[in-house]
Amino acid sequence: MIRAVRALHQKKQRDEQGAFLVQGPKLVAELLAAGWAVRTIHATAEQAARFVHERIVIHPPHDLDRMGTLESGNQVIAVAEKPRPGPFDPLAEGELVLALDGIADPGNMGTILRIADWFGVKRVLCSNDSVEEFNPKCVQASMGSLFRVLVHRTHLALELDRLRAAGAVLYLASMEGGSVFDTKLKRPAVLILGSESHGPSEAVRALGSRTVAVPRAGHAESLNVAMAASALCMEFLRQARTP
Repeated sequence: MIRAVRALHQKKQRDEQGAFLVQGPKLVAELLAAGWAVRTIHATAEQAARFVHERIVIHPPHDLDRMGTLESGNQVIAVAEKPRPGPFDPLAEGELVLALDGIADPGNMGTILRIADWFGVKRVLCSNDSVEEFNPKCVQASMGSLFRVLVHRTHLALELDRLRAAGAVLYLASMEGGSVFDTKLKRPAVLILGSESHGPSEAVRALGSRTVAVPRAGHAESLNVAMAASALCMEFLRQARTP
């Protein structure tokens, strides 16, 4: 059993088994509250008493440490089922969607999902080459937001073009863009965030989206992609609430 859980540290096994790990009491509680399918919960005897589930397996702490990926806090580990992807519906009136193009760092991915959740963004598009949202570091960084924000993987440029044809406005985060504070942000909209190292792909750039930037007042060379996402989402929200 330990080996089976440890196998889910690897993306190949997560893909083959259609499952992933959720670790720590808080995240497992968030997982259950969201109603996601859970195959098993592995826990210490003390922690097992906190959860109601038909398949709870009790282990000594040292076995849970072998199962988990955390340096500490492995008292509860759930094996959850990946949701089955469905079609991505057209944007609703007033909706904002984030589109992630080649995001490589799982910590950034998880943080962006948390940002999306904070600002009321319900759906996130991901290019197929973006890091997997079920990577343990991503799951941890999302702090439960993974279970509330729909992540849809797709051929991003084609999906964005389809959404634009259906009436969505595309905004591309770029240091070369105009200040987002001076831009009248329209909705429904898609905010595109590119790779940390290389920015958006050529196919996405070729769409001719409106470019927006977080204005700089100091001397830092750049912003982390998650920082930029937070600042831009804040301005989308501010403008949506301003009469």
